[in-house]
Amino acid sequence: MTDAPPVRRRVLGAALRRFREQAGCTLDDAARILDCDRSKISRIENGQRGIRATELEDLLAEYGVDEPRRGALLTVARQPRQGGWWQSHSHVRDDTHHGFIGLGGADTTICAYEAHLLPGLLQTGGYARAIAAASLVDEGHGEHEQFVQARLAQQHVLTRAHHPLQFWAVLSEGALRQMVGGRDVMRTQLRHLIDISDRQRNVSLQVLPFSAGAHAATSGPFVIIKFPDAPDLAVVYLEGQTGGIYLHGGDEVARYTRAFEHLRATALSTGATMRLIEEIAADT
Repeated sequence: MTDAPPVRRRVLGAALRRFREQAGCTLDDAARILDCDRSKISRIENGQRGIRATELEDLLAEYGVDEPRRGALLTVARQPRQGGWWQSHSHVRDDTHHGFIGLGGADTTICAYEAHLLPGLLQTGGYARAIAAASLVDEGHGEHEQFVQARLAQQHVLTRAHHPLQFWAVLSEGALRQMVGGRDVMRTQLRHLIDISDRQRNVSLQVLPFSAGAHAATSGPFVIIKFPDAPDLAVVYLEGQTGGIYLHGGDEVARYTRAFEHLRATALSTGATMRLIEEIAADT
């Protein structure tokens, strides 16, 4: 666990700092629990170093953290090192994104808003290849294919037999009409959206139509990762051209959660969404 990717280290560290302060413990108190110096605790809380499972359990027990939150943090910490699936067009090897999929384990809900492209979890191979060819301009065919295969491999979180990821996406109508990869690719992609929504009860899609006008997410796409049993561990991911920003403050997460609820209320129903996707597919 000491080699956990930076994103998970930051999430774990921020949570440990919050729990320590809520318990009224100082850095010196935490250091005594682990029999270490306070600089180690500081580095853990800042995400600069990892923490072993036994150390994490000891701190959480001493801070009086309840079982759901302890379980959620241990799940985050124990996830294998894998590349992220959520980004629309970032490089598959971007260290900023590595390990974020670790926050999407069992008993996790993902809420995503996309304005221009479809979420990586919903992309077909043809669509992902078109994204790779357009965005990885300094890379060759091998790197493009690596991008595609990594993206497709991550999609098992939606279809696995046990504890599939709960995924709710609000998509701008523009994301459906953007001609990525040509007509054949887009027609196949749109049919895939209909198919996965029909097959997977854990996947819910809504479209924000052009007619909705101004809305709660005009600032851009975002992803919210939630643990139903530990809502205060939620994280927001904001994607950039060269990396991502991760927000885990309670007020920040609450603001994006409210924005997503407004988007859901403004968007078409799931039934109307499927009808619109079918219409666009037929016209493509």
